[in-house]
Amino acid sequence: MIEIVRYNASFFNLWNNFISRSKNGVFFFHRGYMEYHADRFNDYSLLFFNKNKLIALLPANREGATLLSHAGLTFGGLVTDKSIKIELMFTLLHEMVSELKKAGINRLVYKAVPHIYHIMPAEEDQCALFRVGARLIRRDVSLCLHPSQKRLLSDRRKRALHKGRRMGVKIQRSNDFNTFMNLLERLLKTKYDTRPVHVLEEIQLLAERFNDNIKLYTASLDSELLAGVVIFEHPTVAHVQYIATSANGRQYGGLDVLVNQLLENDYRGKKYFDFGTSNGRDGTYLNTGVIMNKESYGARTIAHDFYELSL
Repeated sequence: MIEIVRYNASFFNLWNNFISRSKNGVFFFHRGYMEYHADRFNDYSLLFFNKNKLIALLPANREGATLLSHAGLTFGGLVTDKSIKIELMFTLLHEMVSELKKAGINRLVYKAVPHIYHIMPAEEDQCALFRVGARLIRRDVSLCLHPSQKRLLSDRRKRALHKGRRMGVKIQRSNDFNTFMNLLERLLKTKYDTRPVHVLEEIQLLAERFNDNIKLYTASLDSELLAGVVIFEHPTVAHVQYIATSANGRQYGGLDVLVNQLLENDYRGKKYFDFGTSNGRDGTYLNTGVIMNKESYGARTIAHDFYELSL
């Protein structure tokens, strides 16, 4: 029998320790990250025990009769122990469905952890979801590449990289989130009439808490910020959380020199370099301009899958 327990603060250390030894956990599943916006969500995260051993977690929040995994995270499916096998996952999911029904929950929206973030194969959850009748309701496009492999740079990227090197663009890791976020906010407002997911105070707080995982890299020329990239670093993936360049940055190839530095040096040892999703309107809109820009670095598509299960 699987015992399912709703998360509370007494499980803080147990939860975080499990993330670090799971086969598909990432740092933003840690409670120190999840709880920076705890006031916006009704947390309904779950812990799963088998014979008193913790075998899985589900970062989740509840909205009325719907459980979401997790609305405040890019993805947030079941985080599992390295020993978990498919038959046990079937049992776990059936038990979870039963417990959710008892709690008055009649709908599950589930965002699977993309396979590139898995330390070892961990798609038992998607097989089990299919078995209980879940349906695929959304598939976001994310662009990534292997840093160690030869990249298929577009001619435009090659020219910009050559120009940036010739101009003497300087690359460094920075703590000046203030200047970068100002650049990012102006860019997003002008081009897309939108704003970053995090405000300055939030990204600074999270960077302090997760200094080894959240890193800002900048490209500058004569002390002028040309471009910047915020990386969320995971065991197998360097994920581009934010990327921005100024008009001068585009003119002088600042972003190209910066991305090239990250790929050929800082993150060459990572399995994947993920430029992130390029969707809007709950996945129904593809930002083709952004996608083409990411593809110009040599990135290609993987899918972020969302499932719905009626209980």
